[in-house]
Amino acid sequence: RESDHRAWTPVSYTVTRQNATVQGLIQGKAYFFRIAAENIIGMGPFTETTKEILIRDPITVPDRPEDLEVKAVTKNSVTLTWNPPKYNGGSDITMYVLESRLIGKDKFHKVTKEKLLDRKFTVEGLKEGDTYEYRVSACNIVGQGKPSFCTKPITCKDELAPPTLDLDFRDKLIVRVGEAFSLTGRYSGKPAPKVTWLKDDTVLKEDDRTKIKTTPTTLCLGILKSVREDTGKYCVTVENSTGSRKGFCQVNVVDRPSPPVGPVIFDEVFKDHMVVSWKPPLDDGGSEITNYIIEKKDTHKDLWMPVTSATVKTTCKIPKLLEGREYQIRIYAENLYGISDPLISDEMKAKDRFRVPDAPEQPIIKDVTKDSALVVWNKPYDGGKPITNYIVEKKETMATRWVRVTKDPIFPGTKFKVPDLLEGCEYEFRVSAENEIGVGDPSPPSKPVFARDPIAKPSPPVNPEAVDKTKNSVDLTWQPPRHDGNGKIIGYLIEYQKVGDEAWKQANLTADSCPETKYKVTGLTEGLTYKFRVKAVNAAGESDPAHVPDPVEVKDRLEPPELILDANMAREQHVKAGDTLRLSAVIKGVPFPKVTWKKGDHEVSPKADIEVTGVGSKLEIRNTVHEDGGMYSLTVENPAGSKTVSVKVVVLDKPGPPRNLNISDVRSDSCYITWMEPEDDGGSVITNYVVERKDVASAQWVAISSSSKKRSHMAKYLMEGTQYQFRVAAENQYGRGPYVETLKPIKAIDPLHPPGPPKNLHHVDVDKTEVSLAWNRPDRDGGAEITGYLVEYQEEGTDEWIKFQTVPMLDCVVTGL
Repeated sequence: RESDHRAWTPVSYTVTRQNATVQGLIQGKAYFFRIAAENIIGMGPFTETTKEILIRDPITVPDRPEDLEVKAVTKNSVTLTWNPPKYNGGSDITMYVLESRLIGKDKFHKVTKEKLLDRKFTVEGLKEGDTYEYRVSACNIVGQGKPSFCTKPITCKDELAPPTLDLDFRDKLIVRVGEAFSLTGRYSGKPAPKVTWLKDDTVLKEDDRTKIKTTPTTLCLGILKSVREDTGKYCVTVENSTGSRKGFCQVNVVDRPSPPVGPVIFDEVFKDHMVVSWKPPLDDGGSEITNYIIEKKDTHKDLWMPVTSATVKTTCKIPKLLEGREYQIRIYAENLYGISDPLISDEMKAKDRFRVPDAPEQPIIKDVTKDSALVVWNKPYDGGKPITNYIVEKKETMATRWVRVTKDPIFPGTKFKVPDLLEGCEYEFRVSAENEIGVGDPSPPSKPVFARDPIAKPSPPVNPEAVDKTKNSVDLTWQPPRHDGNGKIIGYLIEYQKVGDEAWKQANLTADSCPETKYKVTGLTEGLTYKFRVKAVNAAGESDPAHVPDPVEVKDRLEPPELILDANMAREQHVKAGDTLRLSAVIKGVPFPKVTWKKGDHEVSPKADIEVTGVGSKLEIRNTVHEDGGMYSLTVENPAGSKTVSVKVVVLDKPGPPRNLNISDVRSDSCYITWMEPEDDGGSVITNYVVERKDVASAQWVAISSSSKKRSHMAKYLMEGTQYQFRVAAENQYGRGPYVETLKPIKAIDPLHPPGPPKNLHHVDVDKTEVSLAWNRPDRDGGAEITGYLVEYQEEGTDEWIKFQTVPMLDCVVTGL
């Protein structure tokens, strides 16, 4: 029976032995048993077990512990963890035995002396650099079980792992004022990293509201009862000796805005409306201002009336006011998170307080010409509203009606050039100012002025100089005067004076005879020295004279030739084939030199166009070819000397054909092609060669290399037995030159060699006049099928071999011996 039941249950009625097996028991339950003997007379009394028997499996030692793992390694310690055995042997685990073995030794040694029940242990006091392996066994009341599987060999050294950082927050976080927020995450690294929190690059420390909690694997920053000042960029840094990681979060603590900034300014006040303005709040609460709420109140009443709640501007029109009443205005700012405290204005009475501008003072008239005059005035008082326009009027002195000088607005300047005056008439001018209220009174009339040009004598001519001379004349040039005195320059007077005399003589009698800024003074005496001066003349008279700086001796001028080279006469001139070559220079010299162009020591090509002018010379060759290159020289010569300049001209063209094209190493599927560079590279570096091939039966050339810089190429992938032609061309930056082709086709076959000697020559039969011979095939056929075998014989004692015959098979009968 079960120990907690009273009823007995029969097990067997037919047991004749002194033992029985009881089936169907429940593990973990306790039972009592009883036995009675029975004969034909009947059943005797029962004998009962003295104590209950607990049903369980037999107790053994535990299985081996599982999942022995190394959790941490330093230079003098190792931390290990493991899981209990799958089966404890039928009895609770009483302790664990952890053992280690130094690599190189045979025996394991127990690590702990005290009783170890935890499934985690740190072995300390190890020697840096030593390597160990570990195992662990479980014990129960029966004894110690099998050890676990050994760990891998573990060397004592500080483990290094760069920090990792896994954050629970996003880049941005919005928090209402007064609420708490936290930034959390997980991290790792070896050695254990240092965790630092910063806000806007300032290190955060704990205080009443700021809480920082860091465990070996987690980190947390908490802010209690947040305020607007908590807004900022938060950064967490996890750093150890191997590196650092950072995480960022822009926290925006938001609130309703602060009140708009006063005072409320009354920009415009009228009897029925006002226009007010204000400044935005100093603090928008961390969220953009969505609108302003404006209300008005008659000071005689306690009721605030809404004006608008939809404006986003910092100005507003307050309508529907009663004339003479005093009003106050209050303004709220609103964002997504609420409405600010109000800004309340001073009291303001609804009445018109603006008027038209005052009359300007008497205007001043300047810069009068025959058809215009500049009217200048000062800005008057604007009547409380900004001036938007000035009205300028004119009238002839004897007339009575004033006329506006323009319909266009005149603003903001306080001067205006009045056009369309009649030459010789006398005018007066006056000015009125206008604002949005209306036009003010006009100014007093200006002083009368006549419309006519003011004319003064011109300033002297500029930079007179003698530019040429002969034995009886001198050429002068100059520049116009800087100021013409507001009158047209009629012309110039030229005077000269012999050095030593006091009197100046006129070279021309009237100014209009010299309207240009140059003049040739003639009738001078050869060998004498003269001074020269020039005057400008307008309707007001003659200017002061301008003197030629130095006296001039009258004689024929002799100057050696001088060449001023253009850019195309640099030391080396490059021109692309087909383009036009231009060489030019400015030539000076008195008398003008003789000009000669040459190419090398010869005359230039007849296709060259040569032009010579009084100031220079130009050589031009159109559609240049490579042969037009060379050394060009320009020689100029007069009695005072000669001068020569040279320029190297390089005509850049496609290169010539490559040289010495050669085919070698012909095989059944390849051949080796070599060549030499062209004699003429076209004036530019050869960039690459193009190699092409053609089956003689085909008309199409096929490129097999187009980018090679080498002067050789291995032509692969040929078809055995096919005949090919090859060609090569050179390329430079100006194009591809002509091809050079192989002279005869190349057949793609392996080279042939004589076959090797036949093997194992022996006789198979002998007669008195003949011998039967046999042999085997040679080891090598020389690259072609063997067509036959030549049989020769020699009489012993002689040197001569006698040809018998050529046979196709591996045997032969030699007769006639």
